[in-house]
Amino acid sequence: MSAPNHAATNNLEAFWMPYTANRQFKQAPRMFVSAKDMHYTTADGRQVLDGTAGLWCCNAGHSRPRVVEAVQSQIAELDYAPAFQMGHPKAFELAARLAAMMPSPLDHVFFTNSGSESVDTALKIALAYQRAIGQGTRTRLIGRERGYHGTGFGGISVGGIVANRRTFGTMLTGVDHMRHTHDPERNAFSRGMPENGAEYAEDLIRIIQLHDPSTIAAVIVEPVAGSTGVLIPPKHYLERLREICTQNGILLIFDEVITGFGRLGSPFATDFFGVTPDLVTTAKGLTSGVIPMGAVFCSSDIYQAFMTGPDHMIELFHGYTYSGHPVACAAALATLDTYDEEDLLTRAAELARHWEDGLHALKDCPNVIDVRNLGLIGAVELEPIAGEPTKRAFSAFLKAYDDGILIRTTGDIIALSPPLIISRDQIDELFDKLRTVLNTID
Repeated sequence: MSAPNHAATNNLEAFWMPYTANRQFKQAPRMFVSAKDMHYTTADGRQVLDGTAGLWCCNAGHSRPRVVEAVQSQIAELDYAPAFQMGHPKAFELAARLAAMMPSPLDHVFFTNSGSESVDTALKIALAYQRAIGQGTRTRLIGRERGYHGTGFGGISVGGIVANRRTFGTMLTGVDHMRHTHDPERNAFSRGMPENGAEYAEDLIRIIQLHDPSTIAAVIVEPVAGSTGVLIPPKHYLERLREICTQNGILLIFDEVITGFGRLGSPFATDFFGVTPDLVTTAKGLTSGVIPMGAVFCSSDIYQAFMTGPDHMIELFHGYTYSGHPVACAAALATLDTYDEEDLLTRAAELARHWEDGLHALKDCPNVIDVRNLGLIGAVELEPIAGEPTKRAFSAFLKAYDDGILIRTTGDIIALSPPLIISRDQIDELFDKLRTVLNTID
């Protein structure tokens, strides 16, 4: 057998990177080689402060000992077990712990492997539920402009970010979209939830009147729209959506892939806003990004609607090879233990005012046209360069990396969401360095 040609494989060409300007990256790669707590280490040995929790996911920080040990131990004990017609104890233990964290009646959990899978799962459950209760005409799904719900065909269909949709055909049929809530003329530089905009929930009534409520299965929204640039819901907006859905027999789905697991200063956005949907999608912070995993919470009424017919029959023809993967479950259980031991699921509430003050102090920097915040989420929106959209924010991203902070950009918006273990001094460091970046770029 011939030896492998490592010289041929030691290059950057084979990997088609996701959501990346591949040609730009491969000309000047940015490589992380290790991570610990709040910092990444680059290939050239520099420390980079993580201002984005990886990709909104490393809520407990990096390489936390309890999680590392749990994963190592689990691989040696039970590396894989099928979830179809078989089980393993940790999947049931994790589901019970998660269900106990949610408000009643969200007491059942379906495991997935990502936020995208969680969204497609929730949409399918919603459609199947309506049919199970004799409402088979309810096949329409309603999303929102500027919404992000992952990259599966279900997610991009109900999603409303143009770049994620325009090159992939006609999407799912029977989908419509509410207006987004972004209103910079009235709400620019709001601290926390904007005062204006609750009336945008009434756009759902327009859609219901257009299609008739008997055709609509579910509405899906992010409580806080993250990947589109951190759009904070106006006061009373989510409560009104809940009322309209209840009045019309429509299921309400919260996409909490970003807001779940402490990002707002409470375990979930359902707690923070005091609004209980019928289904909740989660992922990311469930394992603090260590192992891919997602979970969909559903109400007892939804679950019980499927528990009919002969006991030996499959109730829902849906699932994944890696649903409730043993190693993912071990990582999730250890992550929940870490959250509990360090009170991380509520820590953002303690830091929120310091975070808000530091973020809004950037208001006077060049080209800043809006600042938004809630919990430990923030956004700095920049005036686009005429004829070159996204370039100004991407320049900030590159400069920030060089200066030792990791930020995220979407369009010309800088998004921030650090691990929940961040200290006040590290918040100050993040914003001091970001100020330097904003004052430096054109």
